[in-house]
Order: sequence, then C-alpha cells, then structure tokens
Amino acid sequence: MFDAEVYKGSNVVERCFNRLERFRALATRYTKRAAYHRTELTLAAIVLWLRESPNTP
Repeated sequence: MFDAEVYKGSNVVERCFNRLERFRALATRYTKRAAYHRTELTLAAIVLWLRESPNTP
C-alpha cells in the first residue's frame, strides 16, 4: 500500500544521502578507521547545513 507521508520521509533521507555522496572521500571511503569516517561524515553534514541555512545577521 502506498503511503504519501512515509514516501515524503524516505525521499528526504534519499536526497540527503545523495548530497553526502558528492563528497568524494565519503563516497569512496578512503579512511580506514570508523572514527575518521564518522568525523568526515559529520563535517560534510555541517557543510551542507551551512550552505542551505539562510543568511541572517
């Protein structure tokens, strides 16, 4: 059964992963340690968040 509300939520998650995969280091997983990969993921998420946040003084 198709639920429009569930689809909206999954669509947001899929678009978020697509944006994060634009960062090459995340898409290819160059780092060997999980802690470094988690740090790169956090930094990429912050960069995306700052790019989309409105410029308010």
